[in-house]
Amino acid sequence: MELNSPRKKDLDGLSFEEQILSLQDNLMMFALKLTANRDDAEDLLQETILKAMRNKEKYVSNINLKGWLFTIMRNIFINEYRRAAVRNTTVDNTEDSYFLNLPQDSGFSTPDGAYTLGEIEKVISEFKDDYRIPFTMHVAGFKYKEIAEKMDLPIGTVKSRIFFARKQLAETLKEYQYKM
Repeated sequence: MELNSPRKKDLDGLSFEEQILSLQDNLMMFALKLTANRDDAEDLLQETILKAMRNKEKYVSNINLKGWLFTIMRNIFINEYRRAAVRNTTVDNTEDSYFLNLPQDSGFSTPDGAYTLGEIEKVISEFKDDYRIPFTMHVAGFKYKEIAEKMDLPIGTVKSRIFFARKQLAETLKEYQYKM
């Protein structure tokens, strides 16, 4: 690699590592928004920086570094959320083995969060099975294709049912919606 390579130094004269560290506060704020927990946010920040350092050869200097790092962080968070959802999912082995129970540990640590979760679960439990089952499977981390196979339905039907369940949930609980 040449000494004047754009990957070695940015226009500001900071090395790749220095640029990442200069964005640490912004990354921490984003991590806190994603996790709502300081310890989890610090872990997410550390994983993000580590992954960025390991993959610095994939970064192109004319790309927005902050956006690249936020994307890495968001992807790590989503992947970890999906892993946790699948790990915490209990399958009810009745004759309809595709029915799933939602995990008991919601991650909400405030009474307001628990009340909201209770309201959400109540609304979801009132859905017809045709909508409730694919929706809860999707929330638990199953892919559309997996749900379609387990329920023996076309993938388009599964997507449609999940869409309508989301729409109904949003409509029923619209007073709980807020903007970040």
